[in-house]
Amino acid sequence: MPTTLLPTRFRLSLPAFATTMRDSQRLRLATLTRLRWLSVAGQVAACVFVAWGLWYPFPVVLCLLLIAVSIAVNVFLTLTYPASRRLSSGAAALVLAFDILQPSGLLFLTGGIENPFAIFLVLPVVVASATQPPLTTACLGILSVIAATLLLFFHLPVPWPADRTLILPRSYVGGLWFAIVATLVLAAIYIYRVAAESRTLADALNATEMVLQREQHLSALDGLAAAAAHELGTPLSTIALVAREMGRVTEADSPYYEDVQLLISQTERCREILRRLTSLSADGEEHLARLPVTSLVEETAEPHRHLGVRIRTEICRLGGKEPVMRRSPGVAYGLGAIVENAADFAKDQVVIQTSWTDRFVTISVSDDGPGFSADALARIGDPYLAYRERGERRGGGGLGLGLFIAKTLLERSGAQISFGNRPSREGSGARVELRWPRDGFDTERTAVHN
Repeated sequence: MPTTLLPTRFRLSLPAFATTMRDSQRLRLATLTRLRWLSVAGQVAACVFVAWGLWYPFPVVLCLLLIAVSIAVNVFLTLTYPASRRLSSGAAALVLAFDILQPSGLLFLTGGIENPFAIFLVLPVVVASATQPPLTTACLGILSVIAATLLLFFHLPVPWPADRTLILPRSYVGGLWFAIVATLVLAAIYIYRVAAESRTLADALNATEMVLQREQHLSALDGLAAAAAHELGTPLSTIALVAREMGRVTEADSPYYEDVQLLISQTERCREILRRLTSLSADGEEHLARLPVTSLVEETAEPHRHLGVRIRTEICRLGGKEPVMRRSPGVAYGLGAIVENAADFAKDQVVIQTSWTDRFVTISVSDDGPGFSADALARIGDPYLAYRERGERRGGGGLGLGLFIAKTLLERSGAQISFGNRPSREGSGARVELRWPRDGFDTERTAVHN
């Protein structure tokens, strides 16, 4: 029973939401400059230790010049751009490409692939895989592989004592090259998948919060209207009093008589409007805030009866009085999304069964459509999944963010949700069952216990 990607009222804000997600995924310039300072410190320490600690001969001046270039780039970026600047994909690719080329130059001067620090060619690609699009990561990965391959054949000797010569077998050097390339590829794929899932989950949770916040704002409008009516009541009473006094002293044949009478009638009209606004949160507020479970089901099903399938509701009273819940935007949205998805995939009808006992309140939604596939059942509730059956669906959207939002909101209300297919004896189709503990669902029972 896949869900639409987003409800209609939420799609209006999708472009801004997508822009926010893209901005949040951009890499901060300060992050790269700090990492480069750490790299510079390590490079300087290695050069100084090998040159004047071990006294191994190698072109230390050229190495320090390459390190100075890295320092100059860092200083230039720090002075030119603010630390909070977020880099576009292209700018990040250029900065990370420099972080591949500069260490490659150092490795060329100090032994190429035979240098144990050759593994550091992997780091910029790992950073890109965690923060950049796949194309950028792939390009940087190819650059690193090309650099490692060139360093396999072209390099100066490894720093070593002057009276000795280090000669590694070619097969061993080839193994080093293969190990670096394999580590680069596997690390990039692993980090990319982990980071992508983390971003997806964070984006879906943000979307959930936005939907719930919008529903709460709508439900709070009656309180705002009542507050406005209360604030406007006093000045309007003063205006009405002054208008009546003007009506008493104005003669019928005065040219201002009709204007005064119009002012009196309009103030009365304003007072009537304010009385109606006040009633939204006065006598009827508590009545509207509480909702029997059968009314919840009917209110949820009614907007979806025009989708071309029959929606049938069944009530099974297994014990006690009908539960009465406090109206919840999250529950209404979550249950509505599940019913809408059932209608999207149903062939002829959707059945909503409502039952309650002394312990639980249960609502199950089933359809006579193709049902869930085994793969969909294994991953259900994850955000941004692919469609279950593209050819079968009446509406747009896919099994993904909408169902994730609905599931999250319903679980926040205390519901236990189970997804499955109808028993074979009942025919094909999917079934979603929601179960709440009655003590937390039924406001009347809670009030009695308190």
